[in-house]
Amino acid sequence: MIKFEHTIFALPFAYIGMVLAWAQSGMLATPIDWGRLFWQFVWITGAMASARTAAMAFNRAIDAEIDARNPRTASRPIQTGKISKNAVWLAGVISLGVFLFAAWMLNTFVLMLAPLAMIGLVGYAYTKRFTWLCHLWLGIVDGAAAAGAWAAVTASLSHPIPWLLWAAVAVWIAGFDLIYACQDVEVDRREGLYSIPARFGIPAALRLAQAFHVLTVLLLAAVGLVAGLGWLYWLGLIIVAGLLIYEHSLVKPDDLSKVDIAFFTMNGYISIITLLAVMGGLWM
Repeated sequence: MIKFEHTIFALPFAYIGMVLAWAQSGMLATPIDWGRLFWQFVWITGAMASARTAAMAFNRAIDAEIDARNPRTASRPIQTGKISKNAVWLAGVISLGVFLFAAWMLNTFVLMLAPLAMIGLVGYAYTKRFTWLCHLWLGIVDGAAAAGAWAAVTASLSHPIPWLLWAAVAVWIAGFDLIYACQDVEVDRREGLYSIPARFGIPAALRLAQAFHVLTVLLLAAVGLVAGLGWLYWLGLIIVAGLLIYEHSLVKPDDLSKVDIAFFTMNGYISIITLLAVMGGLWM
């Protein structure tokens, strides 16, 4: 029900927040406390994976009846009876417990922020019922992974880098969620759900997605400037920009047959390449 690629979008950006926080706080200077870095990596990974599992579980359970009436989602495990809705609710609750435990193991600052993250995780499924800004809600919640990882290392959000990262991930995810939502325009209108494609049409949604992804590149460039990253980062950012251009070339208002390639494949590459670019930029 929850695929690995559902996590691969935001997890590399959490690691970006983590390694940039290590660098900016001097934790990568000799001598390196490898034990401390290892456990921060473990609990950040645990927090990220459990948060993603909780978000997906609650979204699947809350939208179970709507998904059953959508031809694209009618064959999912809840709809076919392979997994009970109660089991999915239980998985979501357990995942939130793991998330809180991971936050507690990191520091008091992120533990205090954890309830806000939980509201965002659970609330996304309901936003489609009252606002077409649901895509931005999703982006903001997922983008919090990068800022949260920074806070997990530094116990602070006073530096501009986590905010730039948060904004970059937010508009990136909102942009490709707009592309994905184009598949469900008729269903959303029939069910009375809100989305930008259903409200303004597919061509407008795709143009807005393009604008969001231009902003993504600009915000990532700002991250590179503020962090003082080397030339390998800028090479990686050029590749990311090229992949975003290619992603948009795959989807046309009258041809959505390649949405899965644009959504899963391209964005998985983008997140991993960005992580490698940051690490290379730090190394240089």
